Amino acid sequence: MQFQFDSFASFIAMNGHGPYVWVSYVVALLVLVALVVQPLLRQRQLRRDFGRQMRQEEARRRTAEERQPQPEPTTAS
Repeated sequence: MQFQFDSFASFIAMNGHGPYVWVSYVVALLVLVALVVQPLLRQRQLRRDFGRQMRQEEARRRTAEERQPQPEPTTAS
């Protein structure tokens, strides 16, 4: 088996095309990472927003229940 490049340095240089090749790999990797991370961050934010909304609704419900006049207790004679 014979390798295309004589050394690791020539592999990195790729006959002068190395910078373009490696930059394209880095850009592709960044895009793939962003495609994984962005939905996870969005889900996390939505869960926080949903929890906050549920707490607010619960607080409003409790406040509305407290403001309702309580019926007078009837005494049986």
